[in-house]
Amino acid sequence: MIQRKQTIFLLVAVILTVICLCLPLGSFTSGDAVSTKSVMYNLWITQPGGGHDFSVWALFAVLLITCPISLIAIFSYRNRITQSRFCMFNILLTVGWYVIYAVIVFNIKEAAGNFKTSFTVVFPAISLILYFMARKAILADEALVRSADRIR
Repeated sequence: MIQRKQTIFLLVAVILTVICLCLPLGSFTSGDAVSTKSVMYNLWITQPGGGHDFSVWALFAVLLITCPISLIAIFSYRNRITQSRFCMFNILLTVGWYVIYAVIVFNIKEAAGNFKTSFTVVFPAISLILYFMARKAILADEALVRSADRIR
């Protein structure tokens, strides 16, 4: 049901996740006299020579898993408990994405040099907040339905 507010929250979270999957997360610059720049995406790091290093594929995999789970949660509006569990699972996956991101940045930063973060890194945090708000609204709907069942 698209008119429920948690559906809007989940849909906006999916859109932000897809945008984050497509845009760069940051860039590495070396401290040498000849500055080389590597751009980091969710799936690869673009090397200055044009090659790709797929050592950051875990970032892509985690965000790719959250998209269909959110869509399944949107279409399982009749089962609110399962819908709230899907939201909680997406919250945990998004927190895991930030943990993986931090580990990758700190490991590669030692070898590559300076790292400049892109604004795109904020999108999963906004999605995390939206998953939390959707879960809260889903549980409020469930409490409302349960209280209405007691009255009958």
